[in-house]
Amino acid sequence: MRRLLVLALLPGAAFAAVIGHNTPAPKMSVARLAELPAAQRPAWQAYLERSDRQAAFDRATLARELKPGDTVPPPPVAGKTNAPLDREPAWYASAEAQAIATTILSFQTPSGGWSKNQNRAGPPRLPGQRYANNAETMTVGSGSFDEPRDRFWTFVGTLDNDATHTEIRFLARVNQQRPKDEYRAAIQKGVLYMLTAQYPNGGWPQNYPLEGGFHDGITFNDEAVSEAAALLQDVAEAKPEFAFVPAPLRHRAAAAAAKAVDLILAAQVKVDGRLTVWPQQIDALTLAPISARNYEPRGLASAESAGVLLFLMHQPRPTPAMKAAVEAGIAWLKAHALYDHAFAMTPDGRKLVSQPGAGPLWSRVYDVSTGRPIFGDWGKTIHDDVNEISKGRRNGYTWWGTWPQKALDAYPRWKASNP
Repeated sequence: MRRLLVLALLPGAAFAAVIGHNTPAPKMSVARLAELPAAQRPAWQAYLERSDRQAAFDRATLARELKPGDTVPPPPVAGKTNAPLDREPAWYASAEAQAIATTILSFQTPSGGWSKNQNRAGPPRLPGQRYANNAETMTVGSGSFDEPRDRFWTFVGTLDNDATHTEIRFLARVNQQRPKDEYRAAIQKGVLYMLTAQYPNGGWPQNYPLEGGFHDGITFNDEAVSEAAALLQDVAEAKPEFAFVPAPLRHRAAAAAAKAVDLILAAQVKVDGRLTVWPQQIDALTLAPISARNYEPRGLASAESAGVLLFLMHQPRPTPAMKAAVEAGIAWLKAHALYDHAFAMTPDGRKLVSQPGAGPLWSRVYDVSTGRPIFGDWGKTIHDDVNEISKGRRNGYTWWGTWPQKALDAYPRWKASNP
């Protein structure tokens, strides 16, 4: 059976073709709340109104930092985060770590989160300087799914690219070694941001306050949901670095983390009545898989699913539903492993090539109904052969990888503890 699946995955197969076109993800709106049962609408209405207020508050707070006639500082530039979480405890007492913490404090948004792709080892934010970089896609009117609503105000508070939870955890480590009221205040503000950004059903959008498009979808990409839930669980359990957090906030964190676990279980896709794995992102209201950027079609995602499975396997008291989710997800990943191939650089760019003994590999995205790998291109076309998409898109995105291996390696230990 596995050999049949492998044959179906081979590049250059007879069925290779453009098999569809990517369509944009729906954004959250008041009008869409009619899709919900009447009893659920007030909580979502309140969430959307709160998001709008938070967005206005962030902008107004920044505007107040400058006096009339002051020169507006240039925006931050993109860079590597440089806020490590894997150093020896003593390092977090160093002047270097405290300098990073100072920069992190300066870039916390009024709502309590952080933007992404910024060098935390760089200088602190200047008065009046924006919290976030310019938009990654500055062209407007192109129809790009990633086109910003405001090119100069985007990702002002995000869970994308490990943002926000990384800053909170870094400050917590520094605070353990050099306790300061300003560290503790920022950490608690960050936890409150996580609680405020959480949707009523337990998921998190990529950006909060909301910014529209696929950014409003509940995001498993970059392990956004599982990292947020894991952080709140550590707060709720009063882990040493969060022992100072007041009990009422810990209780709220516990409830939010439990709701997130329920959301994760509800979002696991069923095909023909059977549990499979998770998408990169899902619609906040319907929990259906949604697309992201032009070349990121809706589908089942191997990397994101591996992260979710690791999160579930770290739960100390797994319920029958958690166990069923793990068993189904692991089985699906095992069934979709591709052997004897590599995603390697060739004279014509990266391609999936035959390489006996190599693997296993997994496609980044799989079609929901067929379970076959799919690949997107700049023009929003969806293909069934990675070697047929444009060279730039093959080189600029990891379409095949080994992400699930960590979850598969952890599974035997988890299974032994959870027969």
